[in-house]
Amino acid sequence: MESIFHEKQEGSLCAQHCLNNLLQGEYFSPVELSSIAHQLDEEERMRMAEGGVTSEDYRTFLQQPSGNMDDSGFFSIQVISNALKVWGLELILFNSPEYQRLRIDPINERSFICNYKEHWFTVRKLGKQWFNLNSLLTGPELISDTYLALFLAQLQQEGYSIFVVKGDLPDCEADQLLQMIRVQQMHRPKLIGEELAQLKEQRVQKTDLERVLEANDGSGMLDEDEEDLQRALALSRQEIDLEDEEADLRRAIQLSMQGTSRNICQDIPQTSGTHLTSEELRKRREAYFEKQQQQQQQQDPPGHPCEKPNTSSGALDSDLGDAMSEEDMLQAAVTMSLETVRSNFKTEGKK
Repeated sequence: MESIFHEKQEGSLCAQHCLNNLLQGEYFSPVELSSIAHQLDEEERMRMAEGGVTSEDYRTFLQQPSGNMDDSGFFSIQVISNALKVWGLELILFNSPEYQRLRIDPINERSFICNYKEHWFTVRKLGKQWFNLNSLLTGPELISDTYLALFLAQLQQEGYSIFVVKGDLPDCEADQLLQMIRVQQMHRPKLIGEELAQLKEQRVQKTDLERVLEANDGSGMLDEDEEDLQRALALSRQEIDLEDEEADLRRAIQLSMQGTSRNICQDIPQTSGTHLTSEELRKRREAYFEKQQQQQQQQDPPGHPCEKPNTSSGALDSDLGDAMSEEDMLQAAVTMSLETVRSNFKTEGKK
């Protein structure tokens, strides 16, 4: 459709756009049409003067503005008709009785000029297809052969005057090109006013979107700050929980040590104020471990004998004397005390 000449509306120069879209080129300017309008005005004045320049009708005619043009750029059907006579073209009223008696199918014509409330536009056949070349549209509108008659009938119902253009139109590039190919139109053009309104609405929506994005940017910063605060609080809670766990562990160790001390105190007679020899300390440790072994054997279920460790006094004395230091003894005591505390907790939980 790029090869189709289509002038868009400027001011009220729809008559100029109508003629140029019909002829497919810049054939007429406002100056040339104004010249034709002045010539028509002069011809009308001369006819009125035939009745006497002193007559009331003549004086009234002189006081009236031109009926062929105005300051806005409007031109009458007489101006358009005279402009087309230069190219050997003639206008016939489409709904006149004379034309209707001819019973000509609209698709067999070459072009139409339509007028409603001082607006003019062209419907023309280019190649083998019809196009609405209304200057109020953003581009040419493709009209199918089957829709053409319905389109013209709709215009008549809306109050349009339709004129058939008779004669040979000048050759144009679009007509030659479209004789060889047919075009398809995926999207129909819109009215220029609708396009401007849509562009304005898009600008408003864009402005609103920018405002929303700006607001979201601010809230996004607030959300990031809030997330940082939540992470900090979570880390703080983890540290507090860790500290609580460490405190609980320390209390458990302390309680276990107290329980172990009580067990040791119950198993080993107090000798406060008496200095124990290494031999006495060895014997008491041996008695303590033997008692622990007996308790372990009592807890083992029957039918599952455990492998008995070597606990003879000589071996025990050698192991304790050679391998276990005071620090090892303390670590072993802590381990056994923790096991005792766990066992007590399980017993209390079952109760």
